[in-house]
Amino acid sequence: MNQIIECVPNFSEGRDKEKINSIVNAIKEGDKVRVLDVDPGEATNRTVVTFVGEPEDVIEAALRGMKKAAEVIDMREHHGAHPRMGATDVCPLIPVSGISLEDCAALARKLAQRASDELGIPCYAYEAAAFTPERKNLAVCREGEYEGLPERLGTPDKGPDFGNRPFDGNIAKTGCTAVGARDFLIAVNFNLNTTSTRRANAVAFDVREKGRPQREGGKVNGKPVKDENGNTVMIPGTLKGTKAIGWFIDEYGIAQVSMNITDVNQTPLHKAFDEVCRAAAARGLRVTGTEIVGLVPKRTLVEAGKHYLKMQQRSVGIPEDEIIRIAVKSMGLDELKPFVREEKVIEDMLTEKGGKKLVDLSVTDFANETASESPAPGGGSISAYMGALAASLATMVANLSAHKPGWDDRWEEFSDQAEKGRKLIDRLLALVDEDTEAFNRIMAVFSMPKSTDEEKAKRAQALEAATLYATEVPLNTMKVSYETFDIIEAMALKGNPNSITDAGVGAIAARGAVLGAQLNVKINAASLKDRSQADRLIAEADEIAKKACQREAAILDIVNKSISK
Repeated sequence: MNQIIECVPNFSEGRDKEKINSIVNAIKEGDKVRVLDVDPGEATNRTVVTFVGEPEDVIEAALRGMKKAAEVIDMREHHGAHPRMGATDVCPLIPVSGISLEDCAALARKLAQRASDELGIPCYAYEAAAFTPERKNLAVCREGEYEGLPERLGTPDKGPDFGNRPFDGNIAKTGCTAVGARDFLIAVNFNLNTTSTRRANAVAFDVREKGRPQREGGKVNGKPVKDENGNTVMIPGTLKGTKAIGWFIDEYGIAQVSMNITDVNQTPLHKAFDEVCRAAAARGLRVTGTEIVGLVPKRTLVEAGKHYLKMQQRSVGIPEDEIIRIAVKSMGLDELKPFVREEKVIEDMLTEKGGKKLVDLSVTDFANETASESPAPGGGSISAYMGALAASLATMVANLSAHKPGWDDRWEEFSDQAEKGRKLIDRLLALVDEDTEAFNRIMAVFSMPKSTDEEKAKRAQALEAATLYATEVPLNTMKVSYETFDIIEAMALKGNPNSITDAGVGAIAARGAVLGAQLNVKINAASLKDRSQADRLIAEADEIAKKACQREAAILDIVNKSISK
């Protein structure tokens, strides 16, 4: 899975379109990140830019944006309604897929260090990237704003984490930047079957973390209860990491609970939906649908879809598109208007680099591409695809077994097997294209220059590395294809007996995948200069192939005995 992160820098310019465009164009340079949104504010004199991409590409894009902002924005002349302390005021990194918040925190510190070293911009590290608990709070890092920097910089306790030096002319122009990492924030509205803002607010206060004020005598119109310090005593709501209010939307003619989910780990979207449904029902209301404001990571919908499938005692080992469809229908994401994934799901908005993948082709097109004069895709990609088909057959039997009448008490057993199968399918499909990429790497080496001894040495080194990679990829195909035997055998023994021959065909396909990939391991290993490494890889492949033949024979024995009864 590709690692994808989001970056949301806030620049202290919201009025001059030429300056804003120059910053955005610097971020876009090279076309390695995707700018999703540019939101300038005239009153705040601030522009929020949202872009996504792979981690290293995002870091480079953020640095380009910070550099351009430092060139075109002079903080000595900046005035606006929003708190700020730098030309690039804040720059948070947010995990989207394939990467953790902790990883983003490490990347944020790396970005802050480079901004200090390469651009001369002092940086504070905040939220998950903070070095101290106090600095997790952005307000602490930005205390005194830009005007307070001269007395803070150069001091050990108030100065920035990176580039802490006395206030000078360069800092006077650029100010400081807060670089951090935080979880994804989901903005969502829950539609209610009422026009009453008061009722919507009541539901919002029931569920939001802050809750509502405690009132004297428990009466709605009673005075708020105060503690010994004169602060209002609050009755907490039921959902951690959420903020919410109720409002009426003229466009739709309904009231909504408008919510920001700031901690998606404690309160995922589906949990918020279920809890708002419960609170609404307790007040005689009904949630009729959900409106996602802005974007969400794909995992948000996948987690929701699996949650509702489990509630139905259905297998979660089904294709991802079907899981997301369940999420959309379960939460009514298409009630107000069609839910278009390419407009709402971050991963679906990203264009695939390098053209269409082999696995995106139709079955017919894949076969025709294989039959063409091009040497790729070849046997390695076909072996990976056979492995994917083996895993698909095993997963199909598991899903059919999970939904078999009379086997309702065993749905979770088969769902677990189907989910394992889905993961193997995804890994093997990725290997279909990776094997072709391995071949292309070797071909690319042959175009390298070889006029001088130095060029010949670099070419030889590159060829050895590419050949090793081309050997390791089919070996990985063997390993993953071999894993499918566990699910196939379980389905042959315990699965729906009407589908036992599908398990048998799966075993044959798995063995074919292993033996086909083994041939590629051998032919590529033969070209390695490091013979000890080559012998080790071949020996490992031989052992997997031997065991695969044994597993296939055992499973076919089970299948043949069953169908001969």
